[in-house]
Amino acid sequence: MNYESILNELRPTPEEIKAVNETTEKVIDFINELCDKEGIDAEANAVGSVAKKTWLSGKSDIDIFISFPIDTDMDRLKEKGLYIAHKTNDALNGKASEHYASHPYLTCDIDGFEVDIVPCYAINEGDSIISAVDRTILHTRYIQRHLSKEQEDEVLLLKKFMDAVGTYGSEFKTGGFAGYLCELLILEYGSFENTLRAAQNWKFNTKIDLEDFGTAKDFKQDPLACIDPTDKNRNVGAALRIERYVDFIVASRNFLDILDDIDLDENAKEEKIIEFFNPLLKKHLLGKSNGEIAKDILDSFKDRQTQTLVLKFPIPEMSADALHPQLLKTVTSICEKIEMEEFSVFNYDYWTDEERFVIFTIELNVFKQGKYYIHKGPKVWPKKACDNFKKKWQDSLYPLDEFMVLTREREFKTAKEFLDNTLDDDHIHMFKIGKNIKKAICSDDCVPIEIDEFLTDLDNQFDYDISNRTGDELAKDYLNSLDDFLNPGQYIKR
Repeated sequence: MNYESILNELRPTPEEIKAVNETTEKVIDFINELCDKEGIDAEANAVGSVAKKTWLSGKSDIDIFISFPIDTDMDRLKEKGLYIAHKTNDALNGKASEHYASHPYLTCDIDGFEVDIVPCYAINEGDSIISAVDRTILHTRYIQRHLSKEQEDEVLLLKKFMDAVGTYGSEFKTGGFAGYLCELLILEYGSFENTLRAAQNWKFNTKIDLEDFGTAKDFKQDPLACIDPTDKNRNVGAALRIERYVDFIVASRNFLDILDDIDLDENAKEEKIIEFFNPLLKKHLLGKSNGEIAKDILDSFKDRQTQTLVLKFPIPEMSADALHPQLLKTVTSICEKIEMEEFSVFNYDYWTDEERFVIFTIELNVFKQGKYYIHKGPKVWPKKACDNFKKKWQDSLYPLDEFMVLTREREFKTAKEFLDNTLDDDHIHMFKIGKNIKKAICSDDCVPIEIDEFLTDLDNQFDYDISNRTGDELAKDYLNSLDDFLNPGQYIKR
């Protein structure tokens, strides 16, 4: 298929390219002149998708890495790196904010562009990294050397397709394909379409090794083992979660089913293909107020005849990269303990504005139990074990199948009662709770309530603004996440 009409929307315009290049060169020139003037042994390099010419129109974030010699003391790298970044930001009339990954870096608003200025070590291919970002310059140079002009367009198509089907982005929140991984896939398979044709037949632990290092066999537990061509001991797909890997496989099949359908009218085919490169249009939500959407969602939950509990609590100030793993760990552990109490979790998820609050949504198939349950003891055969069990429980024991058992009264008759009585300081050790959110989830404000009560009071739940987002916008975002919860698989088909 000819993707030119789609690419015309994805390629940066000449004006965008000119503006980005001018700002990039301005930042690099200032940093290098400053280092030369002050005798700092460091050099600025453009990295990332802008430097590799694989950035989508409107997404022109600029990444500038300041590389220091590998014998530079880490404290000096941090100190001088931030010093250079702040001097650059001030000289170019930017607005700066400090961020922290493996070490601090600066994000600046310069000429209307988001510019990350990051210190790193100047390592060579095959060298061990000293800081987590040291390979980035090597990645950029590798792609610049190997990716053809035509393949730059193929990367744009793949990135946009992945973004539209919800599989693009290696941050923990998404757990999808990194931009560098997309570029390597195009180098491996040659084009966007060939990548999808290969992906539709991927199995667990598919192996890609562009430089034939032979080390892919060392990553047997990963869904996709794509060896970093600049480091034979690194899997570029390590952050890819199985859910996003599978989503991409199924989305590829769905796309190719349309592309290869010989009975489909060409105009209708093109229209459906184009939809795969656009954000999902949820027609059932269009034109509705938050209240109307909330009512529809409640009707859907009622139709499922389940019970859905909501836990809302404040989060401490922390980076999104650190927050999301802790939230997933916590809600997963809570649901595991609910299951151990013989209630049945049908589905669960979390939503957060990443600044103020998190909301756990836990849907239960079995949410109420009878008064009693059977407590199982040892098998009948070992007499000593049975005697010890009998000493503890006296005459209430009886045999059931091969086991000695007794009938006991349940401590918690409902899942809600279980959560009400265990999410506190005295019982929180039962769960695997993210260390930064333990205090918040044990607070008196964190009380499980049913979804209908929560959504009926929606305005009060989101009566706050953050980062130029209003409470109404935050509520809409949460309702959209509930729609995803109720209708899984929407994004991977059109």
